Amino acid sequence: MIERARMKLNPWQQAAVAVGSAVGALLNPRRADLIAALGETTGKPAFERVLQRMKRNPEGRAVLLERPRVISEKVGHAWDLPENTFGAAYARFMGSRNFSPDDRPPVRFMDTDELAYVAMRAREVHDFWHTLFGLPTNLIGESALKVIEFEQMYLPMCLLSVVGGTARFNEKQRTLFFQHYFPWAVKAGLQCTDLMCIYYEKHFHEDLEDVRRRWGIIPAPTAPK
Repeated sequence: MIERARMKLNPWQQAAVAVGSAVGALLNPRRADLIAALGETTGKPAFERVLQRMKRNPEGRAVLLERPRVISEKVGHAWDLPENTFGAAYARFMGSRNFSPDDRPPVRFMDTDELAYVAMRAREVHDFWHTLFGLPTNLIGESALKVIEFEQMYLPMCLLSVVGGTARFNEKQRTLFFQHYFPWAVKAGLQCTDLMCIYYEKHFHEDLEDVRRRWGIIPAPTAPK
């Protein structure tokens, strides 16, 4: 599935796709396909570093070996788990927003199948991170999560997304983000474990607060009224 979607680009084509995707994503931030293309065409060195980290980590190696996918067929059992579990919290997050795990765009511009999987994995665990950190999916929440993602993976796309997101803030949002969410996100991203080396699906049945403590997750602050 990942292999069939891939395209090989020469450096000029890669630059053209990156620039076009960046402009398009700034004009229409809801275009997940453009954001994905930007991440792939600018993020190869970052994904290569993530791949090496996963290979050195026992749980990361298990993910690479088994290549789990976050799709309805594989994670649907989360909806049946006890209320206190990580899996149930993920199901509530998805259900309350009418999100589907199957909505992620395919990986198209990675050179190897291994890197393509790492890029897809990073894309598919995004909603796990929303759940763990307790972040909303509004502009502030997405921008804060991109700060954490940048600290975890050093993807240029994450930094560009933060810049683009904060540029669209109104004055009240900008104050809230930089006074409350940005300092928290910097601390949270540095303190937590390597988030790409977690086999999340094997922890669905565990208590949400227990996994947060084990992985060093600091939930997002409550926005002041």
